[in-house]
Amino acid sequence: MSIKDKLKDFISPDDDELYLGEEEVETISKYEEPRSKTMANAHIDAKMVLFEPRSYEEAQEIAIRLKENKACVVNLHRLPHDYAQRTIDFLTGVIFALDGTIQKIGPNIILCAPKSIGVGGSIDIDGEEQ
Repeated sequence: MSIKDKLKDFISPDDDELYLGEEEVETISKYEEPRSKTMANAHIDAKMVLFEPRSYEEAQEIAIRLKENKACVVNLHRLPHDYAQRTIDFLTGVIFALDGTIQKIGPNIILCAPKSIGVGGSIDIDGEEQ
């Protein structure tokens, strides 16, 4: 492929969309494909998962990830205060059962980690110097 063709593909890549009846199915373009097999499996090998629950029922999904030995950062700012407190209580029980750790790392943001994931350091939430 010549430089001119590469430049043309970069500026206006071809649409790689297939149409089946009324449904639109999108294929992955060559620019979106992972560069290596390790990148393709990155979501499987992740050791940390980010959550932003919008209901208390999503706490169960966080517990499942913790049982899979994955650390979870949970941003609770979208939950009403009482549901956020229930979620924290539930996750505290899960962490206790797994012998893990739970830390507040920001306003309405917590880090839950199973025993197999070490967490080092601390974050000063109040902004006080020691």
